[in-house]
Amino acid sequence: MKIPTTLTEKSVIVSDNYERIDGRNAYHTDVKRLSLGLSQKGEQGKADITAKIWKQIGEEWSNKSEELPIHRVIDLAILICKSSQYFQDAYRFPKLYEPENPKVDRIGLQGDAMDVSICIENPMIDEDIKLFSQALSDNGEMIGERLRVLSRLLKEMGY
Repeated sequence: MKIPTTLTEKSVIVSDNYERIDGRNAYHTDVKRLSLGLSQKGEQGKADITAKIWKQIGEEWSNKSEELPIHRVIDLAILICKSSQYFQDAYRFPKLYEPENPKVDRIGLQGDAMDVSICIENPMIDEDIKLFSQALSDNGEMIGERLRVLSRLLKEMGY
């Protein structure tokens, strides 16, 4: 399902098959995609990494904010972790990704899987992926601290 270019222009990492794993709503949801990308309004010329949940209502895509069911928050955390892991080794690729193979991973959830890919629909992906990687690096200490806390809490909970 192709998303209009105006909505994808800053997406870098996407899960395009989210409707198959959306918790109890799997296969019966209007949420079609999760994405990580660059904010349209970075402070002081810096790129901020943002997350989006893409809903489709009929033929129209919605950008409205919403309350998030807790499983979607966790799914976004999974997407963030996989993206951070990917960018640790992305330097191996001249463009930080392989244009002919944009798939990052397939993560099993609920009898199906979350596909994670580079958003090659983004016409500015070559520039945006560099900005995204730089933003991850610039915010590495802050993101790393939060991921370590999350990891510690999960271990304390027995996960």
